[in-house]
Amino acid sequence: MPDPKPLSGRRIVVTRPREQAAGWRAQLEALGAAVIELPLIQVTKDFDQQTLDEVLAELGQYEWLVFTSANGARFFFEEFHRAFDDLRSIGLVRIAVVGEATADVVRGQHLRVDLQPKKANAEELAKLMAERESLDSAKVLVVTGNLNRETLVDKLTEARAIVDRLPLYKTGGTDLAADPVAGDFRQHGADAILFASPSAVQSFFDQAAALKLGAKARRPLSGSIGATTTAAMKQLGLPVDFEAAEATLESLADALRDKLSRG
Repeated sequence: MPDPKPLSGRRIVVTRPREQAAGWRAQLEALGAAVIELPLIQVTKDFDQQTLDEVLAELGQYEWLVFTSANGARFFFEEFHRAFDDLRSIGLVRIAVVGEATADVVRGQHLRVDLQPKKANAEELAKLMAERESLDSAKVLVVTGNLNRETLVDKLTEARAIVDRLPLYKTGGTDLAADPVAGDFRQHGADAILFASPSAVQSFFDQAAALKLGAKARRPLSGSIGATTTAAMKQLGLPVDFEAAEATLESLADALRDKLSRG
């Protein structure tokens, strides 16, 4: 009879920001894993108030509102509700998202996601938007962070859309040198470490000395949530032992279980 908890006895490292790790911890613990939180990045709201005010005042003029991350969507709606007391103030704008976690934030506002690519990346979203209809002179608002690539904006501009960027947050590294959980990781290691963004990969690389495993520590398998994160890992010389078929924790956990079952 198969083990109802396939990750029983396994130590799994989660590298999400601390305030976003609870959901991952709960899901992995439900599978029997012992979860180790190493928050390699921190995400904070960061924007120019005048720019935000101007965008919100003209929100009804946009044909598309595009979110590339759950953080961007979450911060946008926090500021939207500060400015408006009626959800209908969002107007008739259509909403496009890159991934499922971002879509969940939008649905949590009781709004429908009009467009979401099967593969969670900017190139696929831009392609899907251009294939759906002509973007010639269409006004598009893209909510971004300080580390967002320009791929989506560039592709939409190439399709002749009029694109405005709204930076709402910044992503930065953390310092885990004195973190007791990091000390436990250095001493004992883990069965796997899960990366969910290129910025987390970069932070792990930058903190190599603080996270260097001891001689008797278990060396973890390294897992990626998707193609962009995988590319960052390969660029920095980190091994990619497994990759999620879709950009979700469920898919990443499936890839991990498959890898562990094959030894």
